[in-house]
Amino acid sequence: MKFKIYQTKEPKSREAIAAIGWCNNEEIYNCSDDHQLYKWTTTNRDCMQVAKLPDDFSPTDLHWLLPKGATATASGGTGGKGSDTLLICSADGRFIILNKSARVERNVAAHSSTIVSGRWSPDGAGLLTAGEDGIIKIWSRSGMLRSTVVQHEGQIRCARWAPNASAIAYCQGPFVAVKPLAANSKLTKWRAHDGLVLCIAWSNNTDTIASGGEDCRYKIWDTQGANIYTSVSDDYAITSLDFSPDGELLAVGGFNMLKLCHYSGWSHSINRFNQEVVGSLFNITWSSDGTQVTAGTSTGIIIFGHIIERELRNRNLKAVTSGRKTIILHDIVARTKDTLDFAERIIKWELGYGHLVVATTHQVHIFNENYINTPIIIDGRMEIKIIILGKKNFLLVDNTSIWIYTYTGRLHLNPRFPASQSQILHLNHRCISLGLDTLAVRDHSDQSVIHVFDLLPGATRQDDAYTIHSKSPLVEIAVCRFGNPDDQYLVFIDVNRDLFITCVQGGPDFIIHKIGTQVCTVMWSSDTNILVGLHDSCYSVWYCPGEACTDPTLIALTTFTFDTTEFGKNITLESFEGANVSLRSSGAIFTISVKTYCVILHKLFADNAWERALKLCRLVQNQVLWATLAAMASKRNQLDISKEAFSAALQIDKVNYLSYIKDLEPTSAEQMAENSIMNGRTQEAEIILLHNKKIPEAILFCLRMHRWSRALEIAQKNETDVDLVLKERKKYLFALGREEHDPHFLKLL
Repeated sequence: MKFKIYQTKEPKSREAIAAIGWCNNEEIYNCSDDHQLYKWTTTNRDCMQVAKLPDDFSPTDLHWLLPKGATATASGGTGGKGSDTLLICSADGRFIILNKSARVERNVAAHSSTIVSGRWSPDGAGLLTAGEDGIIKIWSRSGMLRSTVVQHEGQIRCARWAPNASAIAYCQGPFVAVKPLAANSKLTKWRAHDGLVLCIAWSNNTDTIASGGEDCRYKIWDTQGANIYTSVSDDYAITSLDFSPDGELLAVGGFNMLKLCHYSGWSHSINRFNQEVVGSLFNITWSSDGTQVTAGTSTGIIIFGHIIERELRNRNLKAVTSGRKTIILHDIVARTKDTLDFAERIIKWELGYGHLVVATTHQVHIFNENYINTPIIIDGRMEIKIIILGKKNFLLVDNTSIWIYTYTGRLHLNPRFPASQSQILHLNHRCISLGLDTLAVRDHSDQSVIHVFDLLPGATRQDDAYTIHSKSPLVEIAVCRFGNPDDQYLVFIDVNRDLFITCVQGGPDFIIHKIGTQVCTVMWSSDTNILVGLHDSCYSVWYCPGEACTDPTLIALTTFTFDTTEFGKNITLESFEGANVSLRSSGAIFTISVKTYCVILHKLFADNAWERALKLCRLVQNQVLWATLAAMASKRNQLDISKEAFSAALQIDKVNYLSYIKDLEPTSAEQMAENSIMNGRTQEAEIILLHNKKIPEAILFCLRMHRWSRALEIAQKNETDVDLVLKERKKYLFALGREEHDPHFLKLL
């Protein structure tokens, strides 16, 4: 992956260009000390003068207010791509706000010295200005002062909003600081570089901060100041950097240098302008679709760049972009190559499940690997931000809504939840997940809530989603991509990096189980219900997370952790296909394998081939395989197979319990209830007994589970065995040496 670079042949300005920004994906505005405001088009790089600024106004920064979302048009597309409000800051401490017609709406004297940064907030409700006087102020959209959030003696070089507008990051001398805007919040400040920090950027989705300084290095930090990555020293100072809107890429600029990096810091490619001196790059900015960058230079030249040679792989297919409108699709096995040309610029594209889905400026193209020359085209879909492919459907996210399509081009679902339209711009790959028959979306306003939609035809949850509530805010969710409709599981990671799992068919009362700690990210296999997760210096594989989650012993038996120090730092998950997991570290791809027999075992489960699964385990004689078979067989009431599997896995207590269950009358309420208890579904066991009028058995069950209040409630309601409940309660308290404290029992004493 690299930038294809273009630059203006003759600079319009002989002064340095520090004020430059995108109005939309096709237009760029810039101004410099010649007091002229120019508009450039990216297609042919033509330039036209838009307005003349006052002679005493020397621009230092420029930022367009991007629209919150485009309005739907009659054709189903979106309109209103451009911005209509422009903020320009000056060297004399003023800022002006211009409308689309370049008329000055506000002219505000904000600082006593040069304004180095002026930025609209992500929600568009206000703006910040940071000056060399050491002051950062927040203003309303109309230019009225709201507050002064930072006031120091030292000069501030750069300031940026947090993605949710709840904090401001700024650099001052060799330090980087994060100032939360909440009342009585504490400032976080750390020494970032050996020299002055010249530029910073805050990623939208990964919640990391990048900084570049006079020590010729750029660094990646978390919001608490912990260093994630430090680059090697360049020849010259790092003068500008910026994260792409989706947070996946980082552009870094210096003297005669533009570098394309992964968000974790390592470099994809580097462009050096050695033949012609362009000077230092200032104010690198990405277009809103994340495919193009622009930057002004110290010599008055404007740099344009778009990404080419972006590569995706899936099984036997490899797709590479060779230009703005061209993708080359390789079949590695058949050794064939197809060139796909598009009439419009490519924005987003994904490869998987035998399909290539490409979003251009106004269309979505669906290619089947078997019929590559006859794509299905969906018109009217604009500003596509996210594409996620599933086995049956694929998902699109634009500026207005979420869309679920089949691979035949039919709109399957347009899911909505409370305040969903206002949260679309905050969606990313970590907070939305498409499974086999399920869609899960994390709520942005309350990040401890997940909305779950059922994608099966005619399902009630298509229009009225279930909600899952976590105790802590969540950072990542993932729905499994394989299995039967009854075997769909959702995992999520909270801010404490704990990993939880629940069955998405268990609503509305979802039972949540904790299966891991200190987990950074997870990924489900595309072919099985096997889960892989990354920790700081190791990775874990859960071979049976859904069925084993109710029993900590089974989770321990079916989970393996391996060291990753040999791969290096900053590891990311690329793909999980079949038995192969692809990891990427510092640009290099490593492939690791999970146990192949477990992959085969999951496929046998899906086909209900229990005898073949049992023969496989007898052949291999592996404890992980036996434990996986035991968990699966227990859930599906295969008692004989479950008993043999637990015996081979040396779980003697469960073998004895299964023997007790088998001695009960087959298919009786008691046996079904005991089997539910075996699988951790205690509420289901109680319901089975009560539904079959097994009142004494239900009371005894509650006593076994120490659910004393519930046992008393059932006994009083049915006017039976109340004395038994009181007697057992008394024996329980006597054994513990405690006094009665439950008000329901105190009334009966």
